[in-house]
Amino acid sequence: MSDQLLQAVQAGVQIVDLGRQLRVGMPQSPNHPQFWHTLPRRHGDMTRSDGGSAANDMITTGTHVGTHIDALAHVSHDGKLHGGADAGQSCIGGKYVEHGVHTIAPMVRRGVLLDIPSVLGIDRCEGGYEITVADLEAAASAEGVAVSEGDVVLIRSGWGQLFDEGQPYVGGPSGVPGVSEAGAQWLASKKVHAAGADTIAFEQLAPGGGHALLPAHRVLLVESGIYIIEALDLEELSTKKQYEFTFVLVPLNIFGATGSPVRPLAVTNS
Repeated sequence: MSDQLLQAVQAGVQIVDLGRQLRVGMPQSPNHPQFWHTLPRRHGDMTRSDGGSAANDMITTGTHVGTHIDALAHVSHDGKLHGGADAGQSCIGGKYVEHGVHTIAPMVRRGVLLDIPSVLGIDRCEGGYEITVADLEAAASAEGVAVSEGDVVLIRSGWGQLFDEGQPYVGGPSGVPGVSEAGAQWLASKKVHAAGADTIAFEQLAPGGGHALLPAHRVLLVESGIYIIEALDLEELSTKKQYEFTFVLVPLNIFGATGSPVRPLAVTNS
């Protein structure tokens, strides 16, 4: 460890965990395989001659369950991935060699929180609420932050408060708040590196509309090459009014996958 880095660590940093705990039965998109965890071997199933015993685990999960990142291979439009790559030909042997999650470099970048309920003077946005460009700009202005090229922008709607309630977080009849195509275009115009939210699908879901239309995914992933991070826990950052931080994220290095579970961190001076 370099002296400069050691000094920074010794001076003290504060870490806010932005990831959700992975649990069987947690709310998720119905479009993806559920998370499952079991213990094939428990203590006592096999005991060694010296009295020692070991337990082990097995997990199965979709890569877009819990807090996760969307790779550019996740969404295509008119048969094309980002940069005009052919969506069909990019899948070789069942793996997305081009734009798979293995192509996402570890992130250590400036992070910005845009706290929409705070600027609107509410606890959380209603289901189906569109977070407009005006809302995004008002939050940035109120917080005294500027969104810059290469940033990771996290958008809080307050909907994450419902995560532990299960189905209400998924939305369904209520819809889910989020940005629409216009909000995604605003983020793309800022040339951000990634955008995230505390909701299940990042963008506005109309009441009863489900995941039928996801224009922000098209704008960000396909047209702009901007990664999407979903199901973030942004409540602690909001409580602490921490609007700027160092954002750290490392996807699992799964060759050819369309996404990966992640445990992002916001790091600040203590």
